Amino acid sequence: MSNLFNLEGKSAVVVGGAGGIGQAIAQGLAEAGAKVAIASRKEESLQRAVSEIKEACGADVTYYICDATDEAQVEAMAEKSFADFGKVDILVCSQGFNKKFDAEEFPMDVWDDMFNVNVKGVMMCNKHFGKRMKANGYGKIIDITSVRSCMATFPMKGNAGYCATKGALDMVIRQCAAEFGPEVTVNGIGPTVTMTPMMESIVPEAAKAGIAASVPLQRMQVPADCAGPAVFLASEASGFVTGQILYVDGGLTAIG
Repeated sequence: MSNLFNLEGKSAVVVGGAGGIGQAIAQGLAEAGAKVAIASRKEESLQRAVSEIKEACGADVTYYICDATDEAQVEAMAEKSFADFGKVDILVCSQGFNKKFDAEEFPMDVWDDMFNVNVKGVMMCNKHFGKRMKANGYGKIIDITSVRSCMATFPMKGNAGYCATKGALDMVIRQCAAEFGPEVTVNGIGPTVTMTPMMESIVPEAAKAGIAASVPLQRMQVPADCAGPAVFLASEASGFVTGQILYVDGGLTAIG
């Protein structure tokens, strides 16, 4: 059974891998045996992530500088990564951001920016990696979505844009799964509020306690919680799984 989760001989690109959930997944894939490259816009952040992964598990991870909202850059990254690795077996799209405004005041330029990054950017990565994977006869695509794709926030306001982008991304995942099969599987991971280093610094302790108390597992989510599910979806253990959203949320969607 252990071989089901073995990623030795596989290669992976993690877009948005220079921090948070993406970095944790990149490290998890590397620990499972994959050759891994991470991608982001800022070289300084990429270099820091490469160093932290090396220190944590000894894996040598490479990187690409890429603005995933620029299709020419995405296509160039796909072309280069396939050339560098010989093939890319696994793509993880972990890029995204959230800006909060009440729905009645939501600026449409921010709305467009969020759809550009959270939906269009992911779709462009799926497109350019997916078609090369299909041509090679094999591929695993994992897009990071959110519990907010299927659950609104109440009484807290401000998430109209984020919820809309993640709902749209869920349908990108399902439709790409329908079109990229049988060679390529496409699945999503849907976390809840995750204690990345940035979140640790801005979320008050009282709020953390309240969030933890709201889920059956009674603790805050951390980035590493998504690493195991990503290894599952990247491995042969998930060979007959496609078009699914795996909610890694401490049980929130079960009770919501």
